Amino acid sequence: MPKTKSISIGIVGGAGYTAGELIRILLYHPNAELKYIQSSSNNGEPIVAVHKDLVGETDLRFTDIDPEQVDLLFLCSGHGKSLEYMAQSDVPEHVRVIDLSHDFRLKKAGNSFVYGLPELNRKEIKSALCVANPGCFATGIQLALLPLAAAGLLQDDLHVNAITGSTGAGQAPSKTSHFSWRDNNLSVYKAFEHQHLGEICQSLEQAQPGFNHALHFIPVRGNHTRGIFTMAYTRYGGTLADACQLYANYYQSHPFVHLTDENPDMKQVVNTNKCLLYLEKHGDQLMIISCIDNLLKGASGQAVQNMNLMFGIEETAGLNLKAVAF
Repeated sequence: MPKTKSISIGIVGGAGYTAGELIRILLYHPNAELKYIQSSSNNGEPIVAVHKDLVGETDLRFTDIDPEQVDLLFLCSGHGKSLEYMAQSDVPEHVRVIDLSHDFRLKKAGNSFVYGLPELNRKEIKSALCVANPGCFATGIQLALLPLAAAGLLQDDLHVNAITGSTGAGQAPSKTSHFSWRDNNLSVYKAFEHQHLGEICQSLEQAQPGFNHALHFIPVRGNHTRGIFTMAYTRYGGTLADACQLYANYYQSHPFVHLTDENPDMKQVVNTNKCLLYLEKHGDQLMIISCIDNLLKGASGQAVQNMNLMFGIEETAGLNLKAVAF
């Protein structure tokens, strides 16, 4: 496919899972030109020495970045590292930045980053110089709840249970990401205090000013590699048909969120930038199921979606990916 309106790109922190997925997408993006991929621990090594799924796809090597020579920087280092990079680096004013860490997601004094959830802030993202990519759990949960918030219908506490794949823990091995521990196993972690709660509540308050109900979130480590399956419920006075129409109207202009009338499974979204939503009404409770790929719509795919919006190109460019399915 011929490339037009080429965007020159550098990636800071190129050795992790999210960077690997980002590289995979950008190599075949019709408007992307990957110039620099930085990794402190792999400098000079071929990209394929770390991202072995890209053998035969690229001859690029990990190198230092010259910010003057790019239009866009993706920051893919660990949490805390992006703050350090922006403080220590002289990033030219013309260079746009998309950060995939937690560092700039919360609004506070001195933070000029736009929160990069397109289904909430598409207009602001289009004119942004710097975007904070949302967290993976945060993406799935917000997409499940935003239509209710936008209609002012979050009138009670919210209850959320979500299970994530092992890639959500990053590439560095740990006790709870080791295969022998993770295989055939489940566990709860950070119940009611996960780090994504702040950005979720921030967005719900933006969509529904005055929102002050509790969000009870129980995250679960799954024994699968990738994908987040979210189950949320809250009190809702309307009918199921009302809720389905509300969700259909909210997402009608958003190409990656799809309301389905069949109870979904996670393989329908793994390897895609899609979010599938499914609704059921039980008594006075509305249940919302949300499925995303934590490495794509929950990270790198959404980052490319934000890039597309920032540079005025087709929002779906480079992201028409087929689900694994089987």
